[in-house]
Amino acid sequence: MAEVKLTDVRKSYGKVEVIKGVDIAINDGEFVVFVGPSGCGKSTLLRMIAGLEDITSGTLEIGGRLVNEVQPKDRGIAMVFQTYAIFPHMSVRENVAFGLTIAGMPKAEKERKVMEAARILQMEHLLDRRPSQLSGGQRQRVAIGRAIVRDPAVFLFDEPLSNLDAALRMDMRMEIGKLHQELGATMVYVTHDQVEAMTLADKIVVLKDGTVQQVGAPMDLYHKPANMFVAGFIGSPSMNFMDVQVVEARPGAVTVRAPGLDPVTLPIEEGGFAAHSTARLGIRPQYLEVYEDAAAGALHGEVALVERLGTETVVDVTLTRGGKVVAALAEDRPLQLGSQIALGFAPERAHLFAKT
Repeated sequence: MAEVKLTDVRKSYGKVEVIKGVDIAINDGEFVVFVGPSGCGKSTLLRMIAGLEDITSGTLEIGGRLVNEVQPKDRGIAMVFQTYAIFPHMSVRENVAFGLTIAGMPKAEKERKVMEAARILQMEHLLDRRPSQLSGGQRQRVAIGRAIVRDPAVFLFDEPLSNLDAALRMDMRMEIGKLHQELGATMVYVTHDQVEAMTLADKIVVLKDGTVQQVGAPMDLYHKPANMFVAGFIGSPSMNFMDVQVVEARPGAVTVRAPGLDPVTLPIEEGGFAAHSTARLGIRPQYLEVYEDAAAGALHGEVALVERLGTETVVDVTLTRGGKVVAALAEDRPLQLGSQIALGFAPERAHLFAKT
């Protein structure tokens, strides 16, 4: 079994605490993604699991075994880095087999493992090439193959696709997803790209400033974000936010209004909002709709920017009463810069957050 459990894990550099009491449980066979902005501590946390960074306090267990003081090579993990770290003077076959060669594995067994990894990654035809003859995606496959042959209990990926162009990133996302399905191994993956997180993960851990903001399935985080940070980070384009005043609060419903926003009643499952207090209303761009009647709708403004993407039109709107919103319309709309636009939304698709 390859469960990974972090309990009140902390990391300090001198007096600066960068990981601030993290509790995460990763089940056997799960694909878990650590996601967050640069500097949030996601790579540091991954390196602590790998044993490349010491744990200041707290406990780390892999497969039910406490590994705080265990050397990286004895933890049953294999790590794939952002840089490929493959030897230019060796063939693909030799690179994939390098760790096994160092360990003194018999030639026949080593060749069997290399061929199995090559089959899984569909790179049998590349085994006799040198790295200089490979594309970026092929080089990353070599690095992943070197991890596969070790038969680790846990795979660790540290932003493995960030050096690839957009088309290759998409291809490699699919390859890594298929790899997880075939191996059924526990995988922990670090990225700052929320699209990678949403498409690959069984479970996402959202980090900010060394603390866990929310843990959950991708669509749970999308539909039920725990706070404004998660709401704004998950989803593209980012969620729109605006200051509102609470007009009325009762069990199951809160009515809010703002300059330029007609009063709207939101079905809020949990309370915590009081009448006459201020809050933040969140609306995803995909849930804003254009009203043909300019007098209708809850939001009115002027078209400031139009991005026509074919199947989607992204519109920046400067609101008449101040502020701006972004709408992602699920069709190609011939909107003109400077034209007036009216937008509305279904109350059940909006979010309300306490103002901090």
